[in-house]
Amino acid sequence: MPLSIVMISFGLGLWMIYKNSYKKAKVFLSISFVWLFLCSYSPLINSLLYKLETTYPTLHEAPQNIHYIYLLGGGHHTDKNLPITSQIVPTSVVRFTEAMRLYRQLTHAKIILSGYSGLDDKTSHALIQYKLATALGIPSKSLIVKSSPKDTKEEALIATKIIGKEPFILVTSASHMKRAIQLFKNQGLHPIPAPTNHLSNNHTNLWDMFSSEALYKATILWHEYLGLLKEKIVNILQ
Repeated sequence: MPLSIVMISFGLGLWMIYKNSYKKAKVFLSISFVWLFLCSYSPLINSLLYKLETTYPTLHEAPQNIHYIYLLGGGHHTDKNLPITSQIVPTSVVRFTEAMRLYRQLTHAKIILSGYSGLDDKTSHALIQYKLATALGIPSKSLIVKSSPKDTKEEALIATKIIGKEPFILVTSASHMKRAIQLFKNQGLHPIPAPTNHLSNNHTNLWDMFSSEALYKATILWHEYLGLLKEKIVNILQ
């Protein structure tokens, strides 16, 4: 991730100083500064993320012939002392809200909830979302819980068994939608993108430098573009 690269380069620069290799130290320290500046420069990161997030338009109205809404998994931390809305990370809450909004527009649709438990939590993400859905009045008969998928590719494989070839609505973060659509189409599926949780906008301040928010967005960008690159390499090798 971007911050990790900065710290590794910075650490190497310090190590070179202790080794009296000052020219090499200057190189690594300069790379650290420039990389940190670029990854935390809001106008640059915001424009790159905006381009990625607007790959697919917002789905304002759900097509009436849709029978399934696939809500991609996210993250959570089970804590019975907290309300269910605080146990799910904000990104997943936004995704869930968008899925529920579209669900309310349809008559006989079902929402597919997916996501495994992870290493440090025995409760699956799909089950946490199920608890939130039923708490907000969605009947259990309208929910399909799949706790086994660990990533988007496995979620696509699950979809082939449940949905088949018919069109369905796919809900995930706007930054993740391009890669998600690619993975689902690779399995012969026909997703209708419903992006949400947009983090970028087309308004920016040229003097917004060394922004922690921009660094967070840069981390998302880096993650998604690495994922897209991985898929291209896999497709070439196949």
